[in-house]
Amino acid sequence: MAETVAEVLVDVLESLGVKQIFALIGDSLNPLADAVRHSSIEWIGVRHEEGAALAAAGQAKLTGRLAVCAGTTGPGSTHLVAGLYEASRDHAPVLAISGDMPLKMQGTDYIQTTKPDLLFRDVSLYTETIASPEQAPAVIHQAIAAAYAGRGVAHLTVPQDIMMARCSRGVASVDTLRPRPEIAANPDDVARLASRIDAANRVLILCGAGCRGAAEELRALSDRIKAPLIHSVKGQDIMPYDDPHWMGGIGMIGSKPVYDAVMSAELLLMIGTDYPYPNFLPNRPVVVQIDERPEALGRRAPTTLGVLGSARPTLKLLIDQVAPKTDTSFWDRLTQDCRAWSRKLDQQADLARSAERIHPQAVARAVSDLAKRDAVFVLDTGLNTLWSANWIRQSGSQRIIGSFNNAAVGTALGQANGVQALDRARQVIALTGDGGFNMLMCEFLTAVHHKLPVKVVIYNNSAFGLIRLEAESIGVPAYEHGIEFPNPDFAAFARACGAQGFAAKKPDELKQAIADALACEGPAIVDATVVGSEIPNVPHLDLETLGQFARAKIKEAVLAFTGG
Repeated sequence: MAETVAEVLVDVLESLGVKQIFALIGDSLNPLADAVRHSSIEWIGVRHEEGAALAAAGQAKLTGRLAVCAGTTGPGSTHLVAGLYEASRDHAPVLAISGDMPLKMQGTDYIQTTKPDLLFRDVSLYTETIASPEQAPAVIHQAIAAAYAGRGVAHLTVPQDIMMARCSRGVASVDTLRPRPEIAANPDDVARLASRIDAANRVLILCGAGCRGAAEELRALSDRIKAPLIHSVKGQDIMPYDDPHWMGGIGMIGSKPVYDAVMSAELLLMIGTDYPYPNFLPNRPVVVQIDERPEALGRRAPTTLGVLGSARPTLKLLIDQVAPKTDTSFWDRLTQDCRAWSRKLDQQADLARSAERIHPQAVARAVSDLAKRDAVFVLDTGLNTLWSANWIRQSGSQRIIGSFNNAAVGTALGQANGVQALDRARQVIALTGDGGFNMLMCEFLTAVHHKLPVKVVIYNNSAFGLIRLEAESIGVPAYEHGIEFPNPDFAAFARACGAQGFAAKKPDELKQAIADALACEGPAIVDATVVGSEIPNVPHLDLETLGQFARAKIKEAVLAFTGG
């Protein structure tokens, strides 16, 4: 029996294992919602379409499998775009569906008119309007194939009358729609890489998200060539924080010992990472790289050899070819320095550091210590990212996701909702600044409505903390009227939404508030009032930036004195 285009679309999504569609219902999406009603897919109605796109992005980042969001005609779809950049920039497969006005209304400047194919072009690998039911099966297949092949966003516009039209066939070749497989490197390239490693004494390995699933191989290579392992923030959760191979992060989400090791290494092997900050990478030709994305090879630092291949199969080949090393002096020195750095972090996170004020490091450490061993941490963007990523001590079974390439403020809660929808029994913790939470706090109502037990921990300093630092780093005094703002009582907001809210204003209240929130059954908010003037650790600061900070502080003092 012929199905509608909406039913054909839902059938293929169901067969691919899609569990939810995140959307805000509207006229042009009614046929899609009706098809979902008769499927095993759950329709999760968000409060803002950006929250739908973020939820889909969070799911796709965590699993690597297709996630789906939808928006209705005009503004309902345009709201998707900002959230879709999360999936686009973090290479996560998402299908975005735009409803649209009936075809007979198009071209007449009808209400809510947009040109979705133009609007979504930058954020999408593939964008197309389905203009006839006969076209639908092939275009649906092409869109999903593009999302998987390019690990990003595919977008379909489906006018309402097309959504309801009968289609004589379903989507063919469904078995071809699946994640891209791993690829092994060319053996000759592996041999050249082994030769470079054999010729170097101080070898350091930088691991990115592309190393996920290759922890065993990384340890084996590290042991064989006595090379410490360091990580990007996207790769932080691959191993436990206390694994002796795992020396810490690079950059602002990292440590000075790691920075010094990077700069002194004879060879830096970058695996599965497109680490974007060249000021934390060597400007000498000591970098070799393994990545399955050819465009990522050699674009961040002078690179003497780029090997195209996925981490795990390529490492399997490499381990057998490199000669074992015996000199552990580089490893031992970095281990000793990293332990000293860790003790410094422990001191900064100590609740006894102040009797009256909560330092933000203590919030991250308390959450880390109290979280379940398989929890998912979803980090927002801002100064809070530095507190969370630097002070969480991951178990190795936990996951850490965030807006690490898009670097968008206000994304944590939406992504956390998507992750939580996959498994309502798994602990999902969103860590966010107050500025980020304010942007899409309506999505907490989505969590309450759909019984998503997300726990939200808010670093409340009544300011955009990172914006202050960014201004001062270029010698500009912080503009208080733009940076500082009043906040509602976030714990009371949680209760007003039908959830539970907890507050901590002093150090002796913090652990109990977090423990109570993590123990309650549904969604909850912890409103933690933190020191607003806390300065993060800086692994490397050049003299010019230091001078700019000093100038900004002098200007701020003068403005405060004169009332300017």
